[in-house]
Amino acid sequence: MENYVKDIVEKARNTSYSLATLNPSLKNKALLKMAGHILLYKDFILKENEKDIELALKDKTQKSFIDRLILNEARLEGMSSSLREIAELPDPINRIIDGWQRPNGIFIKKVRVPIGVVLIIYEARPNVTSDCAGLLFKSSNAGILRGGRYSINSNMAIVAVLKRAIKDSGIEFDPFFMVEKTSHEIVDRLLKEDEHIDLVIPRGGESLIRKVVQNSRIPVIKHYKGICHVYVDSKADLKKALRICVNSKVQRPSVCNAVETIIVHKDVCKKFLPRLKKEFDKYKVEIRGDSEAVKLLKDIKKEKQIGWNTEYLDLIVSLKIVSNIEEAIGHINFYGSRHTDSIVTDNINNAEKFVKEVDSACCFINLSTRFSDGYQFGLGAEIGISTDKLHARGPMGLEDLTTYKYIAQGDGQIRE
Repeated sequence: MENYVKDIVEKARNTSYSLATLNPSLKNKALLKMAGHILLYKDFILKENEKDIELALKDKTQKSFIDRLILNEARLEGMSSSLREIAELPDPINRIIDGWQRPNGIFIKKVRVPIGVVLIIYEARPNVTSDCAGLLFKSSNAGILRGGRYSINSNMAIVAVLKRAIKDSGIEFDPFFMVEKTSHEIVDRLLKEDEHIDLVIPRGGESLIRKVVQNSRIPVIKHYKGICHVYVDSKADLKKALRICVNSKVQRPSVCNAVETIIVHKDVCKKFLPRLKKEFDKYKVEIRGDSEAVKLLKDIKKEKQIGWNTEYLDLIVSLKIVSNIEEAIGHINFYGSRHTDSIVTDNINNAEKFVKEVDSACCFINLSTRFSDGYQFGLGAEIGISTDKLHARGPMGLEDLTTYKYIAQGDGQIRE
């Protein structure tokens, strides 16, 4: 086990030096080849995915987990499209961030460079494999990918296809490495390899992320929960609000940017809530409301206080009625996870107040929370989502996978 880990991390470190020398055109050529191979070998990938689904069903895993695990032709098309979009993005490496000349004639440049070796730890979604491989490759970072045991066949198939594309592009080394062993001991050992791994990005449930943070010697980019809110303001267009609330919950309820709590101003609740319930009933969404909401809507459950910070990841939503925007903002900042929160309003002052005072990575105006996504932001894909405030925040794209170095050039100056 120890030799297995040492072999991977040492290969990744050596690879990181080779990646830093690749020119942008070759990287883009390889990314387009990767996109093509995903579709060319789709039957192989789907066949391997079926093995994972069969095991997950046999072990009676949660419905939301199965949803994230499933691959189909549409999702493979999305994976391929994501790789093509990454290829079209500007290359961040060696980009000059700033430059200036000192009075003594020394010229200083601040230049973007790769982070180095990045370890991605994730659970069910196999599309994470291709997204992360593409973003890491484009940003010239060596990747170590460790998926969950239920997606191991899918992940290995995707990596095999992507590596074939890399080789077919004329690149003679592997830019990323799949951890093919799924024991928890492997993860614990990898998290101690701070001499070879520069950054860890866990993608998955809160328990996984907390375990990684507790055991890692390496810096970790993270978010624990996706407690997202939509606030329907007193000045909201209610037709627009209805579409946003429904989309935020039902379009894909098992992901971290799905809304978990809808907050409605008291001035519009009598008119809006019956419409909202009628729409949610169509999708069999369970509503759990506060005492005021329960009075207005029959046949909904009363929400206990602990529910306000519950990430359902299912067709369940909390409902709260407030007297003013200050109360809404206070609730979000107290119970939220600093992920994504949206206001629906036609009042520009309320919109500006909301985005200034809500302490979240993504603050939206008249927009579904489901747009909190690297692909939707035009980042090509996302390596993860961060609710931290240092280095990266929100959906992480190419620039978030870089650091910088200072390059200083002189003409023989010495310090007196």
